[in-house]
Amino acid sequence: MKENNIVKEKSFEFSVRIVNLYKHLTTTKQEYVISKQLLRSGTSIGANICEAQQAQSPMDFLSKMSIALKEAYETDYWLRLLQRTQYLNKDEYDSIISDCQSIIKLLISIIKSTKNNNNKN
Repeated sequence: MKENNIVKEKSFEFSVRIVNLYKHLTTTKQEYVISKQLLRSGTSIGANICEAQQAQSPMDFLSKMSIALKEAYETDYWLRLLQRTQYLNKDEYDSIISDCQSIIKLLISIIKSTKNNNNKN
């Protein structure tokens, strides 16, 4: 259960970074389309993790965490696109993509261990 709290905290802090990046992209760079997609997917990660904490069953938990993982992969895509199109410089990109990849690794680990525990029961 401790691992879930870590991912919950990291995803919340990541959401804060995404909101601040969205504000930066829309006010400074005048970029509205990709940044809106990034805002939606980047904040959805933590929302789904929070939902998973209140899951009605192990399968419901697994489903919500899997959705969070899909949103994290989508967020990774939008961040790469913003960097490649020069809306994010290398330092900005490197900083936030490492957080995203850290969350992806945690989610993969949680999903795998949940599946293993469900198969044992």
